[in-house]
Amino acid sequence: MEKFYPQLSGEFSRLLASLTGRKVAVVGHARPDGDCIGSQVALARVLAALGHDVICVNADPVPRRLLFLVPGMTFYRTDDVLKMPDDRATIFVDCADHARPGERLKLKYPSPSAVIDHHLSNDGFAQVNLLDSASAATCEILAGVLFDNGLPVDAQSAQALYTGILTDTGQFRFNSTSRRCFVLAGELVARGATPAEAGYELYERETEGKLRLLQHFLGSLKLECGGRVCIGTLPPGIFESTGSTGEDTEGLVDYARSIEGVEIGALIELRADQTLKASLRAKNPAYRVDLVAGEFNGGGHACAAGLNLKTGTENFHARLVEALARRIARVDSGRKS
Repeated sequence: MEKFYPQLSGEFSRLLASLTGRKVAVVGHARPDGDCIGSQVALARVLAALGHDVICVNADPVPRRLLFLVPGMTFYRTDDVLKMPDDRATIFVDCADHARPGERLKLKYPSPSAVIDHHLSNDGFAQVNLLDSASAATCEILAGVLFDNGLPVDAQSAQALYTGILTDTGQFRFNSTSRRCFVLAGELVARGATPAEAGYELYERETEGKLRLLQHFLGSLKLECGGRVCIGTLPPGIFESTGSTGEDTEGLVDYARSIEGVEIGALIELRADQTLKASLRAKNPAYRVDLVAGEFNGGGHACAAGLNLKTGTENFHARLVEALARRIARVDSGRKS
C-alpha cells in the first residue's frame, strides 16, 4: 500500500526510536482548537500505548466543545508544568513557532525534541521538524504517519484525529481539503471515529452567549477595499457583556469571509489591556494572508492566519486595511501580467 507521507513517516519512526525509555510532554498552542487538541490526544495515546509516560500541556484549558475528546486524560496547564522536573522529551504539535504555546512554555522547553505542524510560516524550531504545509491539518499528518508505521490507533485516538481534520478543513470545504483528507477520514471511521458525534459536539451545542457574541460580530461587519474585504470587531468587555468566552470566537471570522464578493474576512478582537488578536481568512490561497499577518509578527496558512499584538495597536484597523489592499493589488497585478 502506498504511504501517505513517505518522507515524514521515516522521520517519525526515527523520532520514536530516539524517545525509547523517555518521558514525553506533548505541547499544544495557546487557545487550542480541534486540530491542536486532536493531535495531542492521539499522539499522547499512541505514545502511552508504546510504554511512555506522557503528559499533555497547554497554556489554556481544553475548550468546552472539545471535552468529548479527552475522557480519561489529564491536560496540564503552564503553572503545573513549571513546577515539574525538566526530564521530559517535548513534542510540539500544531505550533507555527516556538512561542505559540506561550512565552513561559517556550522558556520551560527551550529545545523541543520535535514539532509536528502544517503551518506555512513554520521554519522549524525543534531538533526534528515534521512539517508539511500542503496538509490541511496537523491531525492529517499525524494520522498519515501513524498509519504508515502500522502504529495502534484506538477509537478515541481516531475520533481525535478525525475531529482535527474536520475542523481545519472547515468540514471538508476549504481549499486545503484533498483526496488524502477523505481517505484518512475514512480510515479513521473504520477505526472507530464517529462523524455524527463530532458533528453534534462541535456544531450543535452552541451556548446563548455564543449566539449573542455572533449577533454583535455580525452587527460590526464593515466592507473595505471595494467590498473585497470584510472586517468585524469585538470590543473590550464583549465576553462579559454577552456571557461568552474567548473560545466562542471560533468560526466567527468565517461569516465575514462568506459574503459574496468578499475575498478576505477578518476578525479583530480588542482587549481591555490595549492588546489585540486578529484572525484572517481568504477564499483563495493566492492572497497569502500569512504574509499579511507576518507584517504584524503573526503567521499561519495561505488562507488562514492570525496575529497577536501587545504594542503598536494604534489605528490597527486602518493599517490592516492598507496591508490587505496592497496584497490584493499585488495579486491582481500578477493575474494581469
